[in-house]
Amino acid sequence: MEPLTLRPVTDGDRDFLADVYASTRAEELAVTGWTDAEKAGFCRMQFDAQDAHYRQHYPGARFEVIESAGIAVGRLYVDRWPREIRIMDITLLPGHRGKGIGTHLLEDLQVEAAASGKLLSIHVERMNPALKLYERLGFQLTEDKGVYLLLGWTAGAKDVT
Repeated sequence: MEPLTLRPVTDGDRDFLADVYASTRAEELAVTGWTDAEKAGFCRMQFDAQDAHYRQHYPGARFEVIESAGIAVGRLYVDRWPREIRIMDITLLPGHRGKGIGTHLLEDLQVEAAASGKLLSIHVERMNPALKLYERLGFQLTEDKGVYLLLGWTAGAKDVT
């Protein structure tokens, strides 16, 4: 695997981050009958709303671009609370999924959570293929919220050393 780095999101990343968001909606929007322009407009509107929500409700969070060998490949948004580390979003562009990048980043967060004695948590859509990754890494169901599941990991759930 190429070297990974995380860097803070800048205003110049907005188009890239909107593309990352749109990649998560492509399959869903493929069946709408919308034009490419309509899909792009919808995704940009949804991205802007999601970004505004995250920034309003998670003011202390780290919003980072994931880079592999200096190329932007995804986003990682994490908020650190007194007793919990919340993964707000981890998304890789389709061409970079399944290569161990997500596993590496999640395991790094597990090490941080274990060292600080905190719960590591993430919301995931019930049908998200990444659910299998979270389960493999020892995340367990904390709360069923219908479409979304809240998963949690604590040290001892899976050895990360």
